[in-house]
Amino acid sequence: MKATLTVLGSGTSMGVPTIGCQCAVCQSSDPHDRRTRPSILIEYNSKVVLIDTTPDFREQAIREGIRQLDAVLYTHAHADHILGLDDVRPLSYHKPNKIPLYARPEAGALLRNMFRYIFDANYKFGGLAQVELNTIDGLVDLFGASFVPVKVMHGDAEIIGFRFGKAAYLTDFSAIPEESFAQLCGLDILFLDALRHTPHPTHSTVENSLRIVERVMPKQTFFTHICHDLPHEATNASLPPHVRLSYDGLKLEFEI
Repeated sequence: MKATLTVLGSGTSMGVPTIGCQCAVCQSSDPHDRRTRPSILIEYNSKVVLIDTTPDFREQAIREGIRQLDAVLYTHAHADHILGLDDVRPLSYHKPNKIPLYARPEAGALLRNMFRYIFDANYKFGGLAQVELNTIDGLVDLFGASFVPVKVMHGDAEIIGFRFGKAAYLTDFSAIPEESFAQLCGLDILFLDALRHTPHPTHSTVENSLRIVERVMPKQTFFTHICHDLPHEATNASLPPHVRLSYDGLKLEFEI
């Protein structure tokens, strides 16, 4: 089954440009250097699945003309991956059923706590997103496709990415456990966290992600969760031809 993947956001938690920064990337006129917080959209079988609801979801949805949302999958519950949940509201109002959200138990608990007004449904000051939280305890079957959780280490926290068909999306990791590599065979498209060159305690570097590419050997790799240390064109020029920086608005077709 054919699917389209859209990169809604390719940036790190502070986004690029970063507030108050005067570096060359933050002042760049190249639109590829404007990076909102990390998220992707997958469209197939007349359905639309979102991975993570970033603080920039409203801007991303308007930019991409999103008019439909059928499910949301969460990698983890850090602020840059969940704070846009409230902006799901207008996409949820005219559906016969609530939009299903899927998260591992610990991430689900944080979502319930942060957005208590949504899930307790006693908010008196405006409309509520019509959503329903479901627990991920294995693969998630959605509309004829399977989304397989792939465990990764985000510093000392275990979180998940997802494999879906011939593509996989792994954001926010510093290491991939040995047992997860078996889930990454035979990929056409792989997204990997590659924050910068300098080591970081909870994120992969360009060099570490290139080593993963050499081991997994996908047909194409796109780096994401990119900070302002990496200028788009200059960094791409230094990468192998089958590895590129992703960018906001990038669209790819693949088999799901």
